[in-house]
Amino acid sequence: MEDVLAVYERPYDPQAPTVCMDEKPYQLLADIRDPIPMAPGRDAKDDCEYARHGTCSIFVWVEPLAGVRWIDAQPTRTRVDWANQVKRLLTVDYPDAPKVVLVMDNLNTHTVASLYEAFEPEEAFALARRLEIHHTPKHGSWLNIAEIELSCVSKQCLGRRVADLETLNRELASWRESVNADKRRVEWQFTTRDARTKLRHLYPKQSNATVY
Repeated sequence: MEDVLAVYERPYDPQAPTVCMDEKPYQLLADIRDPIPMAPGRDAKDDCEYARHGTCSIFVWVEPLAGVRWIDAQPTRTRVDWANQVKRLLTVDYPDAPKVVLVMDNLNTHTVASLYEAFEPEEAFALARRLEIHHTPKHGSWLNIAEIELSCVSKQCLGRRVADLETLNRELASWRESVNADKRRVEWQFTTRDARTKLRHLYPKQSNATVY
């Protein structure tokens, strides 16, 4: 926990930007019957029946101190999918940054080994050496700012049924453009000192016994 909190306390550095990432499964659903739109004195109505059109995975990346986000949906969430997302991050979003500080959870695909599964060793090593990875602890995903962003996008963008991946990505792109235009930054307030005070029950107990 303190490892991630120490990262959040660092000042902004364009040569080593801090980026948080997370992902979530999403179920594609289609309406069986057309919804009845809202009208004066009448609420909108959606039929309770729907058709399942499979699932996908939504990836979100956020640079908290710059107020920049990237989000898109992919059909699957394999090691190769994650590796391709990392390659885009390093070669498209931050091509000139010598290092990117990456905060994420401990999902089994979120490892340097995934890069070697997706790319030739030379390319995988070149990408890996530009990453400084920090994992949130088990049961500590709330420390990941990208998880907060996923909660925001769920409330602001995903409040209705979406039937296909193309439509979903259009909706996500519209949300991304809107929030990026505002440059909405995240100023993390929970510090290491706070953790040692408010979460002291999580720390190992110190023995007062004297050892001779």
